[in-house]
Amino acid sequence: MSIELLTILMFSSLIFLLIMGLPVAFACGAVGVIFTFVAQGPQALMLVPTRTYGLMTNYLLAAVPLFIFMACILERSGIINRMYETVYQWMGGVRGGVASATVVACAILAAMTGVMGASVVTMGIIALPEMLKRKYNKYMACGAVTAGGTLGILIPPSVLLIIYGLVDNSSIGKLYAGCILPGLMLAALFIGYIWIRCIINPSDGPPVPTSERASLKERIRLLLSMIGPVIIIFLVLGTIFTGIAAPTEAAGVGAVGAMILTSLQGQLTWKDVWVAAEQTLKASGMVLWCMFGANIFVSLYVMSGGAEFVSDLLMALGGGRWGVIIIMQFMLIFLGMFIDWTGILMLTIPIFGPLIRELGFDPIWFGVVYATNLQISFLSPPFGYALFYLKGVAPPSIKTTDIWRGSIPFIILQIIGVILLMVFPEIATWLPNLLY
Repeated sequence: MSIELLTILMFSSLIFLLIMGLPVAFACGAVGVIFTFVAQGPQALMLVPTRTYGLMTNYLLAAVPLFIFMACILERSGIINRMYETVYQWMGGVRGGVASATVVACAILAAMTGVMGASVVTMGIIALPEMLKRKYNKYMACGAVTAGGTLGILIPPSVLLIIYGLVDNSSIGKLYAGCILPGLMLAALFIGYIWIRCIINPSDGPPVPTSERASLKERIRLLLSMIGPVIIIFLVLGTIFTGIAAPTEAAGVGAVGAMILTSLQGQLTWKDVWVAAEQTLKASGMVLWCMFGANIFVSLYVMSGGAEFVSDLLMALGGGRWGVIIIMQFMLIFLGMFIDWTGILMLTIPIFGPLIRELGFDPIWFGVVYATNLQISFLSPPFGYALFYLKGVAPPSIKTTDIWRGSIPFIILQIIGVILLMVFPEIATWLPNLLY
């Protein structure tokens, strides 16, 4: 079977199964197993357990459930609520301050957990009703929550970067360092947009009335409550960047630290631990099954010459090496509208990674651009995960179309972020070069 025909049959079959509603993990796995049997013969089916076992025994993969467990523990504690209250009191007095505080809280939460869903759900419960109560523009309010929540994909300790480094054989520590400045840059773009919009139209984000603002003494007291989140961030990122621990050990330390910190505050029960473990099992199972299924699919495709075929096709489209990079970005945006980030990563990185190195690009820089681009997929209709996470906890007055409409300006800002990283690669490479 020619690689051209195999490409058409495999990807059309995958799209058909996804349209029929089959989860990405099982759609990729089914197509991979069937076409392995058809194209390579029964003996080639040994590829399936071999590739799956290789992933299952990868030491770095243990960090995924540990970070998810840490996020679940923190979500059930009162730490996140106090953190938001602190940021809210310090920033709420300016126009658009509550929405800006939401973005800042999401960035801090991202640095604590590395999981996107926790930020969107938590801020959707805490911050969105607060903004609606204060007559904020509902579209801007929804956009601030969803866009701020997606920072968990980019800001370390991002679970996505762990899987990216594992698949691409890139340094996770360097990827973490490379994503810090871009993550802060995107947060600044979001806050800048909110501030400018509220300057132009003050009714979109009125400041908190003076009578409701805390005194300086009270705000300083609230600031001291941030010691807990700072400890969690240091336990994870500090140990990685100082070389004390690898990402897996840092994830374990962070999970234990979150439990100890929550226990010391008297807010951790055995029921909370049980529920957090159950949520971790479900979320980790979804991620790992997507990895297994997509790995089977890609293994056959690459073994059949698919990587060379895609590389030749991209190069033939013209535009030189930068033309290839730009086409890749459009491909990721398109895939993000229909497939979750795990499936996209597992399907594309085995093909994109070698090509990027062949073209002479810095693989760490590309990894940062890739992660920044994938943030768009969480806001892209019709299947953006952040849109549905927020809809699940939003007040009944908020419709799905309201959330979609609110996400559009922030999608544009994320695209601007990708462009800035491509024009000024030093944003992504300066800190890794400094630290490593």
